[in-house]
Amino acid sequence: MKKILLLSAFCMLLGPLFSQQNAAASREIRRVMQEQQDAWNRGDLEEFMQGYWQSDSLRFIGSRGLTYGWQATLDNYKKGYPDRDAMGTLTFDILSVELLSKKSAFVVGKWHLARKVGDLSGHYTLLWRKIKGKWVIVADHSS
Repeated sequence: MKKILLLSAFCMLLGPLFSQQNAAASREIRRVMQEQQDAWNRGDLEEFMQGYWQSDSLRFIGSRGLTYGWQATLDNYKKGYPDRDAMGTLTFDILSVELLSKKSAFVVGKWHLARKVGDLSGHYTLLWRKIKGKWVIVADHSS
C-alpha cells in the first residue's frame, strides 16, 4: 500500500512538470510555424525553411512522393512556387500539437494558400524533434 501511495504522490508531482514542458514545447513549435508563415508571406523561402532540420535526412512527403534532404526540399519549393503570385498568402491552422517525449512532437493541421491563380489547401502531419536546443521539423507529410 505504501508503494502505491508513494507512486501516486510521485506522479502527482511530475504531472504539472510534464504539463509545463508540454505547454512550452507547444508554444515554441507554434512560434516557429508562425515565423514560417510570415516568411512565406514575405516571399522568403530560405527563411521559411529555417523551421526544417538542415540535414540530408529531412523527409518531405508531398504529391510528388518522398524527398530527402533540406536542400532538395528547398529546391522543390522554389520550382513549385517560383514567384509571389504562385506563393500567394499562406495560413496554417494547427489542429493539434502532441508532445511524444521531451525531444519529439507530432503536429497535425491544415494549410491554405490564397492566390490570384487559384487557391490551394490541404492537411499536414509534422514530426518535430528538439535538436541542439531548437525545435525543427524532421518529417513533413503535406497533401
